[in-house]
Formats: sequence, C-alpha cells, structure tokens
Amino acid sequence: QVQLVESGGGLVQAGGSLRLSCAASESIFSINTMAWYRQAPGKQRELVAAITSAGTRNYADSVKGRFTISRDNAKNTVYLQMNSLKPEDTAVYYCNADQIKGSFFRLYTYWGQGTQVTVSS
Repeated sequence: QVQLVESGGGLVQAGGSLRLSCAASESIFSINTMAWYRQAPGKQRELVAAITSAGTRNYADSVKGRFTISRDNAKNTVYLQMNSLKPEDTAVYYCNADQIKGSFFRLYTYWGQGTQVTVSS
C-alpha cells in the first residue's frame, strides 16, 4: 500500500510563497499520477495540480502561472511550489496518488492526511 505524508503547510501573507512536500512510501515512478488537491471549509475537494510518471503536468485554472508541481524520483517526493498566494488559496492540501495495477488494470487511489495552508489578507 502506498503511504503519503504531506508537509510544508503554514501561515503566509498574501503574495507570499510556500513549498509543500509529499513523501511516498514507494517509488513514485510506479505511480501513474501524483497530484495535489485542496479542500476549503464548506467546499468540495478540488484538483490543484497533477503530474504523471512521464512528467506531464496539469494545473487548475485558478493556480496556473502561480503554482508549480514537480517530483524527485530519487527521494520519492512530489512538491508543490506555491507563489503569489491569495487568501482564496486557503485550504487543507492533500497529496494524492493514482496507481493502475493488476491483470485488469484496476485503479487504486491513495491520500495523505493533508497539510493546512492559510493565506492572510
């Protein structure tokens, strides 16, 4: 089973930066897609950024140009660099891993415990 541990959250002023880290318990190259989601109070969880094992990246429109997702296979870690933070970025950020495996290519999804990001105005 893949275990994910997030870190790097905290309190930052609007316009500031934070770097989130997600450490995986196995090689992230064996994981098809790793992603960051976030969930603000009273709102559903939403995709922020994703990166595939091939290095393809996708971002939510709301963070495009401000956030960068990257990975370090040697460290089994995925990062989310967040710049020009806005109060609306305030949320719990969750690391996600999707893995396709087995004879019938079943999808397995794993989640970290989340790390709080708070952006003050």
